[in-house]
Amino acid sequence: MSSTTRITATLPSDQVAELRKLTANVSGYVAEAVARQIRHQLLGNDLRRHEEEHGKFSDEELAEARSRIFGALAPSPPWPK
Repeated sequence: MSSTTRITATLPSDQVAELRKLTANVSGYVAEAVARQIRHQLLGNDLRRHEEEHGKFSDEELAEARSRIFGALAPSPPWPK
């Protein structure tokens, strides 16, 4: 188990109420959410760096990535071309 540090965070009361409905382990839930957000930001940084070095991803590359992530039922991108 990794070491931990106790911190204080301020959240809107309605979020805390919903959070407590979801879990008895608020610290664990928040730690998982923070870890997920960190991974998301690091991946975004890596993708931006790749595009800076190699150019924008092609439509084919994006379609292949969506297929690998979501499988055969890959959703269409939510953004316009």
